[in-house]
Amino acid sequence: MLNEFKEFIARGNVMDLAVGVIIGAAFSKIVDSVVNDLVMPIVGALTGGGFDFSNYFLPLSGNVNAPTLAAARQQGAVFAYGNFITVLINFLILAWIIFLLIKLVNRVRASVEREKAPAAPPPQDIQLLSEIRDLLKQRA
Repeated sequence: MLNEFKEFIARGNVMDLAVGVIIGAAFSKIVDSVVNDLVMPIVGALTGGGFDFSNYFLPLSGNVNAPTLAAARQQGAVFAYGNFITVLINFLILAWIIFLLIKLVNRVRASVEREKAPAAPPPQDIQLLSEIRDLLKQRA
């Protein structure tokens, strides 16, 4: 069983998956920073300043009267739709970046394949005309 486990771990796709998960976790921190530090301040400035989705919530208990989400959660149950909006924006930005990366990789891959592909031979009629031309040059 231990040998089977070693073979499973040593497969390339398992290692690729592990690397992908690690890079994905680091990349999510970058996306969080882009959303929280770059996008949300711009959204806040465009909507009158001080606009912060993270503290938008609906109290689900009569005991909740706090102005911030963290304090409200300590008082009782809340419907934190602002957090959902922030996570949704994170997802959309992440999906857009991944789309752009895949589009770039596909372009690079296509250009490499075009360079590797051998040139197609000319059609038979062109070949025949080229041979006639070469024979006429040799006679002249």
